[in-house]
Amino acid sequence: MTTAMEHVATYWRAANYLAAAQIYLRDNVLLTDPLSADDIKPRLLGHWGTVPGINFVYAHLNRLIQEHDRSVLLVTGPGHGAPGNLANLYLEGSLGERYPEYQVGPTGLRRLVQSFSWPGGFPSHLTPATPGAIHEGGELGYALATAFGAAFDNPDLLVACIVGDGEAETGPTATAWHLTKFLNPRRDGAVLPILHLNQYKISSRTIFGSMTDEELLSLMRGYGYAPQIVEVGQDEQQILDDHSQMARAIDHAHRSIEAIQSAWRAGNGSARPRWPMLILRSPKGWTVVDELQGTAIEGTYRAHQVPIPDPKHSAEQRNALEKWLRSYQPEQLFDPIGNVIGAWNAWLPTGDRRLGMVPQANGGQLRRPLQRPAWRDFGLEIDTDQRGSVTSSDTQRCGDFLQQVIADNRGRFRIFCPDEIDSNRLSAVFKATDRQFLWPAPDGSAPEEAEHIAPAGDVLEILSEHTCQAWLQGYLLTGRHGLFPSYEAFISIVDSMLGQYAKFLKRAGEIPWRQPVSSLNYLLSSEGWRQDHNGYSHQMPGFINTLLNKKAQHVRIYLPPDTNCLLSTMHHCLNSTDKINLVIASKQPMPQWLDVDEAEKHCRQGISIWRWISSYNAESPDVVLACAGVYPTAEAVVAARYLFAVLPELRLRFINVTDLLILEQQSFHPHGLTDQDFQHYFTTEQPVVFNFHGYPSAVKQLLWNRPHTERFRINGYIEEGTTTTPLSLLAANHIDRFTLVDQILTITAVQHPEWREQCEVLRGEFKLRRESMLAFAQREGEDAEEFQAWHRSTIETLA
Repeated sequence: MTTAMEHVATYWRAANYLAAAQIYLRDNVLLTDPLSADDIKPRLLGHWGTVPGINFVYAHLNRLIQEHDRSVLLVTGPGHGAPGNLANLYLEGSLGERYPEYQVGPTGLRRLVQSFSWPGGFPSHLTPATPGAIHEGGELGYALATAFGAAFDNPDLLVACIVGDGEAETGPTATAWHLTKFLNPRRDGAVLPILHLNQYKISSRTIFGSMTDEELLSLMRGYGYAPQIVEVGQDEQQILDDHSQMARAIDHAHRSIEAIQSAWRAGNGSARPRWPMLILRSPKGWTVVDELQGTAIEGTYRAHQVPIPDPKHSAEQRNALEKWLRSYQPEQLFDPIGNVIGAWNAWLPTGDRRLGMVPQANGGQLRRPLQRPAWRDFGLEIDTDQRGSVTSSDTQRCGDFLQQVIADNRGRFRIFCPDEIDSNRLSAVFKATDRQFLWPAPDGSAPEEAEHIAPAGDVLEILSEHTCQAWLQGYLLTGRHGLFPSYEAFISIVDSMLGQYAKFLKRAGEIPWRQPVSSLNYLLSSEGWRQDHNGYSHQMPGFINTLLNKKAQHVRIYLPPDTNCLLSTMHHCLNSTDKINLVIASKQPMPQWLDVDEAEKHCRQGISIWRWISSYNAESPDVVLACAGVYPTAEAVVAARYLFAVLPELRLRFINVTDLLILEQQSFHPHGLTDQDFQHYFTTEQPVVFNFHGYPSAVKQLLWNRPHTERFRINGYIEEGTTTTPLSLLAANHIDRFTLVDQILTITAVQHPEWREQCEVLRGEFKLRRESMLAFAQREGEDAEEFQAWHRSTIETLA
């Protein structure tokens, strides 16, 4: 009678065969004939070294699911282990359910083997096209944090995460080991990390693979885990013992997880729960040939990628490959045309218990629209006759709005932030929730010494942008909603992660069975123009440029100029799907321009002519003054008021842009203006001075295909700054009010020779005023009071 472990071992052997065959074979996929050169693919791609370990874990997770009826999501960290995942997805039927051409049987098996790393087929890493995947594994380091993001607010879900020992060397993974300290056993699911050690990377030793058992156990205990070591593959004759050892370890881990969760849900859990984790030691390329042409293969770095490199052209290597493939005894697993022989796969999970079909891996099908409060209820009253007379922190008001969002959406909306909620003036959210952090202070500090920290909360703060990004990705891709507030200067830490996620969204949008997920929303509110005490290191607006290179259908960049526009923008972003929304706003008190009706219309259009600060009607302007961003807008408004006071004959059109990608041609971006609409705003020939929040190159990139762009003068951040006053920083980068006045007077003198002498006199006066105010800042350590004189009548008096 066949035992359960024998079924698992046979299944594992089948998965190994199919994975190896995918890397090498284009024909004769079941070796019904002697292997020939024509049977070998012309390009051998993929990584074998980690695959047997992935298959080993996958097989035992299947057994756990089947025996305990457990919902399990697998996050696979090793970068190019897709042959293993695909083999298992094929055998469990998930691949065939998503793609009928891959159904278990003759056609499906042949197609699986032939199409791997073939044009139009599956690549060597996981993608959104892979059932069950929420993590691609392309860039290493983020699997474990993503797994924790998936576990939050999923109390019945077990997220198993395979971490390769190469990946374990990355900084993000080193941080992610700490994340059990944020996991609440009452309201969240569980994460079971499985550290897979096979000692080698591409060509060198791994740190973790070189550590002794004692060192590994001490390290993981220090992180707060209860680790177990499972060492397998030392004796091929003891393979059933290896499987039995793994089964015992996983069962013990499962019992430990259930005990922790049961105790917490009964109200008597430990304050420092020690979650289980497994350390799996296996040979590199386990089950491959021992050696090739006198050189060791199994257990060495040579098994990392394609262990037999050229069987197509070398008969000796081809014989070694055939011997290796036949060692899995495919004739005992499949009949000559590809049907399964016997019942070795009959025990596998079915339905949505399969790792490839777990609903959380296709989070869009679980997503429910967010309950959004009416943003107008949080808007500011604006006197449209005295615009700018009211100042307010845009993000502080947004915090009030987000407080209500949290209150209305318990369990499906979280804020992930690198310890910057208070700094970014979003503290109102703590009226509705706390920062979730499980471990108490060892000295028993009183609660008032750690405000708004509790075992359960909807805000998670950690000083790791990588972790926040991965948390949010895992949370969104499993069907929920979230927000990532951060400092503008440091959000670029996640540039490459953003790139990977943008690719995930792009590819997911091409997969019919992938349902839309909630958008990934960034709120950058400590922007570079007001880093008074932090200085030059905190003045980096380049994240905009990073997003501009991503697929247009998935990227939006918003620069709301005031509070009401920010509220309208956030209301929109929290309802959108399959987008990466970048919102940049001010936390400092700044002048308020638009009432709620105007803000709603402005944000809906993405661009507006502000007639209240333009010359009368402004249908035939001498010059267009455009702006985007809180500080560039404020400076542009003041500049316009100066000009109206000293040169009332000037016909000035004032344009504000809040949806930056409106500038791109419609053919390139779905929000882009048509050429006709672009001319409506910017005319066809008149000079344009554009005051911009970030690097001028961003606007130049958006305008490059528009006609007559040589007439645009773009001001923006040009890498000038230090610890200085706001006006000094603006002036150093030439986006201050006086520079704008000077630029427009220079243009006007050319356009209107009859005003040239007047313009030159005015330029001299404003230059003196600029120098006087900068000297005051240098002497007194702060800007002159008149710099904050946003109200129109005061500015007219000054002018």
